[in-house]
Amino acid sequence: MTSTAEIMARLSKMSAEEKAAIDELLAGGPIWVPQPGPQLMAYASPADILFYGGAAGGGKTDLMLGLCLTDQEQSIIFRREAVQLIGIEKRMAQIIGHRKGYNSTDGVWNLPNGKVMELGSVKEPDDWMKYQGRPHDAKLFDEICHFTELQFRTLIGWLRSDNPNVRQRVVCAGNPPTTAEGEWVKRFWAPWLDKQHPNPAKPGELRWYVVDEKGQDLEVPGPEPVKVGEDWVKPKSRTFIPSSVDDNLFLSSTGYKSTLQSLPEPLRSQMLRGDFNAGAADPAWQLIPTEWVKAAQARWTERIEKGPMTVLGLDPCRGGMDKTGIARRHGQWFDKMVSVPGNVTKDGPSTAGVVVPLVRNGAPIAVDGIGIGSSALDFLVGLNLLVHAVIGSEGSEQFDKMGNLRFRNKRAEMYWRLREALDPDAPEPIYLPPDAELLGDLCAVRYKIVTMGQKSAILMRSKDEIREALGRSPDKGDAVAMCFADDIPKPIREAKKTSWRDRLAVAGRQQRGSAQAA
Repeated sequence: MTSTAEIMARLSKMSAEEKAAIDELLAGGPIWVPQPGPQLMAYASPADILFYGGAAGGGKTDLMLGLCLTDQEQSIIFRREAVQLIGIEKRMAQIIGHRKGYNSTDGVWNLPNGKVMELGSVKEPDDWMKYQGRPHDAKLFDEICHFTELQFRTLIGWLRSDNPNVRQRVVCAGNPPTTAEGEWVKRFWAPWLDKQHPNPAKPGELRWYVVDEKGQDLEVPGPEPVKVGEDWVKPKSRTFIPSSVDDNLFLSSTGYKSTLQSLPEPLRSQMLRGDFNAGAADPAWQLIPTEWVKAAQARWTERIEKGPMTVLGLDPCRGGMDKTGIARRHGQWFDKMVSVPGNVTKDGPSTAGVVVPLVRNGAPIAVDGIGIGSSALDFLVGLNLLVHAVIGSEGSEQFDKMGNLRFRNKRAEMYWRLREALDPDAPEPIYLPPDAELLGDLCAVRYKIVTMGQKSAILMRSKDEIREALGRSPDKGDAVAMCFADDIPKPIREAKKTSWRDRLAVAGRQQRGSAQAA
């Protein structure tokens, strides 16, 4: 295959007459054709979900516009903010030579040959609902790392076409994430982007995935349908194809590469080489440094002998897209996280049915004591278990370990204690299980210093604010943080005379009896 550099070298040696002859030949050709190299490879890729790019200047936007002009009938290109779509509008006008058929009010462009391209934005976390049920045979995401994982997964869920002859595809373009909130992209395409992945994939190689009953991605051997629960599910294929400014004919002679070379590190490595492992800078007020969490997960190993359970952290959920998160602490070591769909823990008895079998050694259960968690709290108390209510908005009298800062409330207290335990300089740093969602949860927490009387105090970002940043509830992170509230009681080591099954059954009968009496 001829490279872009070779094409440019040949063009530079052509006479004016030869160039005019080429122009005449191209005049009757297609509106757009992919450039040889990675762009053509991406254009022809059979992947259901493609990530193209990495480095800046690789022709990412042109690939998406080209697909809208050629292969697809009803396409939509998303940017996180509407103002970012202006560049896409201008580039399409350059390619086709006019703006005829474009309705700027609706963001819909009627293209040649009866094709339609829509431009959409999802600035707010829940803006994806504007596009619920809208049929598109191609969903294209420019700068994918700017979107939340929830936005992406929900939007691609409505990919469909009434024309069986038109292929349905998802194409994403973007550079490496520059903040921790874009880390989900590295997880989604981990075989290509994560150097630590146990089974790495080559550029353009297909891998197949389904979503299991717990809502987690599960890699499967191939495209053949697999059974998930009671249903047979057809896997979706993914791939990643890297590109750089050297692959783009239109930028090779503009000096754009020199601009990228002049950027400071790690931005230079991210934009020039598409290095997804170049350190994304943590925001100034990120509570727990990303590297601290990664270090805690790196030193974790599976244990047969876990030691006595110290506390179980419980963040309940009763439905929707959120999940019930459960953290099991054994001293400085945490067991694997337990995550249960919210529709399974819809009330106190069902939550207890999940939690009680996990409790060991008379360990206390630290549970959210208000809102959704109150039902689970009441039922667990009725089982004569050691239950500790954690109310995040409740005041705290504690100070940080240096004795300089107070905590604005209980939520600040428990998250700051978790930060102190993750500090690499701590005498006994904790061990956290390798869990991508847990990493995302903990790195999404922000804080600020506020005045509290005559003292300065730590105030945490609310759970609703974290939900907006992540596109989901930080259930696993909250479950771990609850294990660090200062007033958690010590485990009760005395053996119970009745089993947890018997206590659960008795409590269930009592609840049903109370309901009938009412």
